[in-house]
Amino acid sequence: MLIWLINKLRLQDSFHMKIPPLFAERTESLLGVEYPLFVKALESAPPVSVRVNNKLKDFLPSEKKVPWCSNGYYLKERPLFTADPLFHAGVYYVQEASSMFLEQVIQQFLLNADTVLDLCAAPGGKTTLLTQQLPEDTLLVSNEINRSRAMILAENVIKWGNPNVIVTNETPASFKKLPGFFDAIVIDAPCSGEGMFRKDPGAIDEWSMQNVQNCVIRQKNILEDIWDSLKPEGILVYSTCTYNREENEENMQWACEYLGAELLRPAIDAFEGIVQSDYGLRFYPHRIEGEGFFISVLKKTDKDTPQIRIKEDRKPQKAVKNIDVSAKLLQPEAYDIFETDLQLVAHAKKQITKFIYIGKELKCLVNGVVLFDVKGKDFIPNPQLALSKIINRSAFDQVDVDLPTAISFLRKENIFLPGAPKGYLLITYRQQALGWVKNLGNRCNNLYPQHWRIRMHL
Repeated sequence: MLIWLINKLRLQDSFHMKIPPLFAERTESLLGVEYPLFVKALESAPPVSVRVNNKLKDFLPSEKKVPWCSNGYYLKERPLFTADPLFHAGVYYVQEASSMFLEQVIQQFLLNADTVLDLCAAPGGKTTLLTQQLPEDTLLVSNEINRSRAMILAENVIKWGNPNVIVTNETPASFKKLPGFFDAIVIDAPCSGEGMFRKDPGAIDEWSMQNVQNCVIRQKNILEDIWDSLKPEGILVYSTCTYNREENEENMQWACEYLGAELLRPAIDAFEGIVQSDYGLRFYPHRIEGEGFFISVLKKTDKDTPQIRIKEDRKPQKAVKNIDVSAKLLQPEAYDIFETDLQLVAHAKKQITKFIYIGKELKCLVNGVVLFDVKGKDFIPNPQLALSKIINRSAFDQVDVDLPTAISFLRKENIFLPGAPKGYLLITYRQQALGWVKNLGNRCNNLYPQHWRIRMHL
């Protein structure tokens, strides 16, 4: 009832949308005769779309697919995602359909990338898509400058479960210490948000030409700060959720002329409605089922960029007593296990040198998969292990719970599991991992992270 009322109010508000006159004038000049169709689209309810993880093979909504994303689906209505344990288990991610076009860019340009940076990554839509589509051994560094947003990014990365992701909390300029390090960099640039008008009324109130100009300056600074971190012949993917040419085509023209980039053109013949402009691709809500979006692909032509050389500095692996860690992982031979800060952490051996180096150079919120917290002689399974795709679930006692119990668990409330074995138990819902409890018999200690708990009254 509550979500129905929210959607109804949102739809009513959209019918009375007050488009800023200057924005209307500029956009009408951009679209010409299509402008009335554009306004009509803004006065309709926005589509709802999700992208499905590969954690649950049979979780395929019987809904319409997003044409440019193999795991993207449109939903007929917006459910209350907070009340769905599968959402918290990372089985799917709620993502705007237009931005899912990144999958096509990955497939066409990034399949040989060994190290990738998602620079402005929170809350995690493009990061989780990158981890899903990039080669399995690719190392992804996912960064967010804002601390609170970086914490949300880390949570979503952990819930998605892919192991080869490092989450950092740095400024773009911090990456200058990694010259020529990345094969590809994705920049979903902070922008004036014109493409979000019908989803976020606040974006309308905040719009101004001054804000557009401020965004242009900030975007150029980001591009300039990060450019040296891209390898020669490396790929830079730039996107915004705005319409104006200043933040889009003109910035890309500047990058080609000032930074010496080469424009690449993704193939779009298979998809109707996408507009090819002089420096990128445009998505309009009256042409496609999605929000406003711009994306461009650049190639670095400067072959003289210095490249950092990282010496192998493998930490000595400490002996782990009283627990067979390898039995807890699906492919233990693929990981090195380190004991760091009273935690046992797994890093993929194929990228171990980069994991260690980045951990020393940058502020990391996630670096490797935390398996256990060490407290005296006790090894407490970490939530990251529960949600990771590297866990060998057969090595743990598991209890599959019903919906009310799952919600109680996600609220970090006490739950009772009569007849369940004592000790650490993996709590699942529809066979999807949610986290851990320690069953004492008469009660369970709920080990779900305090800052992840559901706060909404359901």
